[in-house]
Amino acid sequence: MSKSKCIFLNGLIDLAQSRLGSKIVYKTDEFFAPAKRIINPWPPVFKEGVFDKHGKWMDGWETRRKRFKGHDYLILKLGKPGKINKVDIDTSYFSGNQPSKISLEACFSKKNLPKKNSKWITILKKKSAKANSHHFFNIKNKSIFTHVKLNIYPDGGVARLRIYGTMQTKKKFGKKIINLTSVLNGANPIACNNEHFGRAENILAPGTGKNMGDGWETRRIRGKNFDWLILKCATAGKISKIQIDTHHFKGNYPDKCSLQAAYLNTKISDKAIVNRSRKWKLLLNKVKLYAHKKHNFQNKLMKNKKVNYIKINIFPDGGISRIRAFGRAE
Repeated sequence: MSKSKCIFLNGLIDLAQSRLGSKIVYKTDEFFAPAKRIINPWPPVFKEGVFDKHGKWMDGWETRRKRFKGHDYLILKLGKPGKINKVDIDTSYFSGNQPSKISLEACFSKKNLPKKNSKWITILKKKSAKANSHHFFNIKNKSIFTHVKLNIYPDGGVARLRIYGTMQTKKKFGKKIINLTSVLNGANPIACNNEHFGRAENILAPGTGKNMGDGWETRRIRGKNFDWLILKCATAGKISKIQIDTHHFKGNYPDKCSLQAAYLNTKISDKAIVNRSRKWKLLLNKVKLYAHKKHNFQNKLMKNKKVNYIKINIFPDGGISRIRAFGRAE
């Protein structure tokens, strides 16, 4: 294993991201910038000197200056219900136009837009907001929620809202072949050694990556090390086919990759999983990769072996858009 730093991802994904089906179902105002931008999965950007009919173009949600009592808010419907562990309310590039304070509420509702009498629970009390900053908070309430309300006081702009947690997914898959590494089925990231240019969780997302930011990409390695990522499958299963997708990665795809896998039937710490992964059996021997291509492989090494964890090794570094491991749940 590479000797570089280990990043523990705690099995959490961004439940708010639009590619999982999350959407804004209500907002009090979006005069300067549309609310839907707040849940884009890629990092916010700043466009110098770009203006539209409402003013300076901003990558996020921005409301007009409030000239009466009250505050602005939006309601986000999660793509799937989930438990929320922590949040990041990101005001990147909003300086002088960020909210004074922020808070979060959540509820469970079967409606697209919760009814007025729905029971909203405060999961983050009112906090001060800083300009051009990430605001990370741990969430103690471990109830299952479907909707999140972001309150901004009294008005202003927020670049991104990240809701990190675990998705409530279907427990039984039957005998059909499924993608065991799809986040929509319940797969999640455990740890990696680097995610400098693209978050590890991107590799589990549905569909084809939209750009290089929509994948897992590491910084450039100088030396003989390599990069790696460990993920937990949606359920234990026997893998028949593997797909490594380097879509959009043309001058920065890995030269080679290999896969290891294991079945762990006891609950152990993520640190122990990382340590044990050094000795996991090979699921895929080291193979050559190519730019902007879907690489398909048959599972010949562990064909009849049940697995629930996969480790991706890339040599020496680079970016992968998606990994798909197809098999039957066991």
